[in-house]
Amino acid sequence: MQRVIWQTLTETQKQAALSRSELVQDGAVAESVRTILARVKNEGDAGLLALTEQFDGPLGDNWQLGPEQMAEAAGRLDEALKQAIDQAIDNIGRFHSAQQPQTLALNVANGVRCELRSEAIERVGLYVPGGTAPLISTVLMLALPARIAGCELKVMVTPPPVNDAILYAASRCGVDTLFTIGGAQAIAALAYGTETVPRVDKIFGPGNRFVTEAKTQVSQQGTAIDMPAGPSEVLVIADDSANPDFVAADLLSQAEHGEDSQVMLVTNSAALADAVEQAVSRQLERLPRSAVAQVALSQSRVILADTLEQACAISNAYAPEHLIVQTRAPRDLLPRLRAAGSIFLGPWTPESVGDYASGTNHVLPTYGAARTASSLSLADFQRRFTVQELSQDGLNTLANAVTTLAEAEGLRAHATAVTLRLEAQQ
Repeated sequence: MQRVIWQTLTETQKQAALSRSELVQDGAVAESVRTILARVKNEGDAGLLALTEQFDGPLGDNWQLGPEQMAEAAGRLDEALKQAIDQAIDNIGRFHSAQQPQTLALNVANGVRCELRSEAIERVGLYVPGGTAPLISTVLMLALPARIAGCELKVMVTPPPVNDAILYAASRCGVDTLFTIGGAQAIAALAYGTETVPRVDKIFGPGNRFVTEAKTQVSQQGTAIDMPAGPSEVLVIADDSANPDFVAADLLSQAEHGEDSQVMLVTNSAALADAVEQAVSRQLERLPRSAVAQVALSQSRVILADTLEQACAISNAYAPEHLIVQTRAPRDLLPRLRAAGSIFLGPWTPESVGDYASGTNHVLPTYGAARTASSLSLADFQRRFTVQELSQDGLNTLANAVTTLAEAEGLRAHATAVTLRLEAQQ
């Protein structure tokens, strides 16, 4: 990890210190994804299967799984793992069920009633990354809120081979159909539909830079997406009271996700920075995915700040996916922290609890999107719409304001829609 002293940097150097991985910014990705999307759109199943064989190997005949086939995985799964999944489902379900929106109904004037209502998005596509680390937890974070929200069709895609724990989690969370496909081609299938894969209204889930780029491109063509959720990242704010082993473990928990992950330590203590770097080296040797984590660490940084207030400003400028605060009084910094996907306060709150079982959602905005985008919640699986109902007296109350504004905008038909009703009352 490169170390920089914030106060000595120019503005240009500060921007460079907060820049994301060069792997994320590969300009060739967009064109590759565009070609993949076009092939699936034009060729349907044939293009999808050919691309899957190219990137993941032959699919065979059984690449579509229904509820019964997913449920069979329970018998092949270790009981301790099933219990862990079930406990996580309990907490995630409890937190997301509490997010159900309430209908707002208000008489804004005599005879004028306005309402704000919500309904579930009908058809949702759920992308669960696979590859080197099958993300069982992502199944829970996507499928469970979709079920609680009331989505009618829940289609999951995940690269082959599919881990039995993913199948069990999908079954427990009410997934309707699972397709063993991944990458940009899976996003294309969900966005356009094929002979076998149904088209969905909105696509959810994190992924690598190809998946993120595919989601971005299909969103520009009319398919809604949850957020630009790409490679993992974490920023840790720590002072000299922090346990360096805890901080190192939190940094490595994200670095091991992928080579394009990025981890940042911002601290006002040079001694703590030294201790963390030493702890990272020790812990790295024991990780099965140490080679992956090492590449991520090579594009990560330790930033020395003058004060914790400056550390908060640095974090806000970076806008991390995950923000961990390990200071003497972490909650005191919370009002200063404005841009983060999810915040973890105190020494006993590792980022991994949010990844798995605390109850919050781990699908979070990355690459600085946390400045404007929010963590995934139940609201993302629903849409809001308004209702208005006027009595005759209510229309009479608003008639003058509506016709005057319509005439001022030169929209005569708008005014006529009101005046005709006024004349009908005479």
